Amino acid sequence: MSETPNDPAGSTTQFQYFAQQGQPEKSSGPNMGLIIGVVAVVVVVAILAVAFMML
Repeated sequence: MSETPNDPAGSTTQFQYFAQQGQPEKSSGPNMGLIIGVVAVVVVVAILAVAFMML
C-alpha cells in the first residue's frame, strides 16, 4: 500500500511550476547592495584623498 509521491520532476511543465512557487518575484530595480558598495568605496577614496593632501 505505497502511495505514489508527488514528484515535481515528473514533467517539464510540472517542474517549472514547482520551481517558480518557491521564488519571490524579482524586481527589475537597481541592486541596493551594489549601490551601497559603490557609495562606500567613493567615501573611502575621498577620505584617503583628503588625508593624503594634509600630509
